[in-house]
Amino acid sequence: MEPIIRIEHLIFEYTAAEDEIPVRAIDDISLQIEQGSFTAIIGRNGSGKSTLAKNLNGLLLPSGGRIFVKAWDTADEAHVWDVRQTAGMVFQNPDNQLVSSIVEDDVAFGPENLGVAPAEICQRVSDALHAVNMEKYRKKSPHMLSGGQKQRIAIAGAIAMKPACIIFDEPTAMLDPKGRAEIMTIIKQLHDEGITVVLITHFMDEAVEADRVVIMDQGHILLSGTPAEVFAQEEILREASLDLPLAVELSQKLRKRGIKVPKEIITVEGLVEFVCQYK
Repeated sequence: MEPIIRIEHLIFEYTAAEDEIPVRAIDDISLQIEQGSFTAIIGRNGSGKSTLAKNLNGLLLPSGGRIFVKAWDTADEAHVWDVRQTAGMVFQNPDNQLVSSIVEDDVAFGPENLGVAPAEICQRVSDALHAVNMEKYRKKSPHMLSGGQKQRIAIAGAIAMKPACIIFDEPTAMLDPKGRAEIMTIIKQLHDEGITVVLITHFMDEAVEADRVVIMDQGHILLSGTPAEVFAQEEILREASLDLPLAVELSQKLRKRGIKVPKEIITVEGLVEFVCQYK
């Protein structure tokens, strides 16, 4: 399939002051995100994964190299809105994304800035709220909602822009387990509907849901492949200070006891099904 995002030798450097030596957060990364795919990017704190996310839709611009969203260079000011309409963004803290005192107005904010016709905006708001199961809260104040509900509204705001791709930058990091599960269900539904998903996360059980996992460490890509391929590299993951998904760790312990758990089982659901059928 055609890539929706192409990253070519990306370098990004932070500089706190003009006389300070730049800190290289991303060091010569090349990567393609295929249309309709689900890519999880994981890594320890400081690995560069959130910096990469902000580069993908032009919130940050490369210090070196280039990023293309479809045919548009993210550094080309003439196409900044094309890039951001194609690659929407949902951040870790939903409070930082809410701009209105009414839920439906917040969801409508993006399409209004794109100059979408009022009738079309109304339909997009309704569709987006339905997609995240928040229709009954459309007249509520976002700031009176729970953390998980606020994150749903933030996702609805991205959906209303009708992006081909949504980049989620640790969207569940501030949520409780129930809220995390609800947001992951929405993310998987969006992917099933054809939206390209890029999920930045440090939760291994979220990464196993992806088609592809990319491990970052110190601004570099350490590993890239299917979840089964990546999470089989236990030693490399441990060296990068990353844990194994629960199902992978339990599977390894069962193998040591002589139970031949297939290597492709990496989810809790898959492991439970195997154990229930084991004789």
